[in-house]
Amino acid sequence: MALGLGWKLHGDGSTPPPGEVVRPDERLSWPRTVGLGAQHVVAMFGATFVFPIVMGLDPNLAIMMSGVATILFLLIVQGKVPSYLGTSASFVGAVAAIRAAGGGDATVTGAILVAGLALAACGLVIHFLGAQVIHAILPPVVTGAVVMLIGFNLAPVVANVYWPQDQWTALITTAVVIVAAVLLRGFWARIAVLIGLVAGFVLSWLFDRVFGQITSWDPAAGKVTTHWRVNLSAVDQASWFGLPDLHAPDFKTSAILVALPAVVALIAENTGHVKAVAEMTETDLDPSLGKAIFADGVGTALASSVGGSPTTTYAENIGVMAATRVYSTAAYYVAAVVAILFGLCPKFGALVAATPGGVLGGITVVLYGMIGLLGAKIWIENRVDFANPVNLVPVAAGLIAGIGDVSLTFTENFQLTGIALGTLVTIVAYHLLRAAAPGHLRERQPDTYQGGAAIPVGKVEAGVVSPHREKP
Repeated sequence: MALGLGWKLHGDGSTPPPGEVVRPDERLSWPRTVGLGAQHVVAMFGATFVFPIVMGLDPNLAIMMSGVATILFLLIVQGKVPSYLGTSASFVGAVAAIRAAGGGDATVTGAILVAGLALAACGLVIHFLGAQVIHAILPPVVTGAVVMLIGFNLAPVVANVYWPQDQWTALITTAVVIVAAVLLRGFWARIAVLIGLVAGFVLSWLFDRVFGQITSWDPAAGKVTTHWRVNLSAVDQASWFGLPDLHAPDFKTSAILVALPAVVALIAENTGHVKAVAEMTETDLDPSLGKAIFADGVGTALASSVGGSPTTTYAENIGVMAATRVYSTAAYYVAAVVAILFGLCPKFGALVAATPGGVLGGITVVLYGMIGLLGAKIWIENRVDFANPVNLVPVAAGLIAGIGDVSLTFTENFQLTGIALGTLVTIVAYHLLRAAAPGHLRERQPDTYQGGAAIPVGKVEAGVVSPHREKP
């Protein structure tokens, strides 16, 4: 069917035998499909509510809109690209910068909405001009730099906001995440951040009982106070069923400029996702690449239009597909419906929002670093040559401008800072130098992103390398 809703039963509907896969337009029996949908919910769950908390947005609304955006995505790609759209980490740095400049939730979501529309526009261009346009404008050397500065620009947020709230809880939570990511296997390694969050939550509750209240910065009060690490009063007051808090976006040029660089990372990770799925299913999905990027942009714009979080395709769910050899989009529809139902439970959202600051400190110290290092992963897997000054110099300048939060002031009300300035310096300087450089320095970049390397942002809670190269 045109919308990809007509699934053929694979065999007798049971688990596929060795060597066989369940393709996107096929399904297992409905009970098994529902079970697979539940696995997809668990796989995407950790990051989909952790990132909204980090960005100061409503996790309940993020969960609900991720389900809505996933259904929209599947319809737009006509069921050819199985994927779940969870919360993107690409905007975390931009949101931190916007809030540091005094922007509220409406300003944040307004900037994300415009970036989503820009991503959708890029998807349309790619669809009509072909995938090669990505590699011409955003080669791996540029994309890796943007991903890296998005992660490392957040280091001051950890050091100045989260970690000081409860340093010992933060340290132990960090240790739990590291141990879980390295020593656990399979599914448990992929949810290392979620394990750390739960462990930190329990630890904070125990510290309250053993050591009493803590005196530190209290985000709720906006000052240093003596308070409990875990405050569940909002959970008691929340109802079991109801709509999340919705709000309209507000548009400010300065905030929009800060958010737009995330589009580069989103294009890269969507490209990597489509190529990874194409490799595992042995299907040419290049004709669907533009549609996938367009669909993610529309999903991000739709979610932020009501106050929700940005979306992106999730590698955790690629891991589930690689492990089960089931690529049926029917399971993703099930996961999307379950996520929408979760989002309609305010009590769940209040519990998530009660995550202690020290726990967030322990998680983000790993999370932000992983985002940054995944930029280096793009360089390594695409064999970027930093002996060539055409690659080295623009990236060096852009990284320091972005990570150091350098600002360039034009007027009293307009300036470029941090991620926005770093991205602009990297892209513009790279293309200018490449055009002006002698012939022997114009070394050709790879025609395509290798090994799904450009997939990482928004999926880093996996704690392990995603199984991009595994064929079913």
